[in-house]
Amino acid sequence: MTPSRRRLPRRPHRCLPAVVVLLAAAGCSSTDGSAVAVVPTPDVEAAKICRALHKELPETVAGLERNDPGTDSELTAGWGDAAIVLRCGVPRPERMSDPQAKGVEVDGVNWLLEERQGDGPRFTTTYRKAYVEVSMAKKYAHDATPLTAFAGPVEKTVPASL
Repeated sequence: MTPSRRRLPRRPHRCLPAVVVLLAAAGCSSTDGSAVAVVPTPDVEAAKICRALHKELPETVAGLERNDPGTDSELTAGWGDAAIVLRCGVPRPERMSDPQAKGVEVDGVNWLLEERQGDGPRFTTTYRKAYVEVSMAKKYAHDATPLTAFAGPVEKTVPASL
């Protein structure tokens, strides 16, 4: 006699979504020290402006070689191991509505300064038809000079909005 086997009802694995998320996160993680930048989703006009900017970006910034942040996109670029990351076509930062917000002007381009807790500064262009964001490592907390490498390309390709 063959022992009877009782089949359990098939149920979807409840932990499957968590496993998928975990695998996706691991797939997006980098083991070589470089980061992955979130690619913005600008409107058609801003995307066109960003593609033009991408063609003008320098190969080195602050002595760091171009090392794009794990994405193959004309909307993102990076230098060093994510020491400096540029994203073009980002949404308008809420902080721009704050009359107490800090800003800097570098070679004719105005930037909103956002000091981030635990990270380096983030700068976003103001008065432009597309917002360009540059995030920097902590070592640039009091140094906006890397922005000089972006002033010419931004002036050339990202029209003023005023």
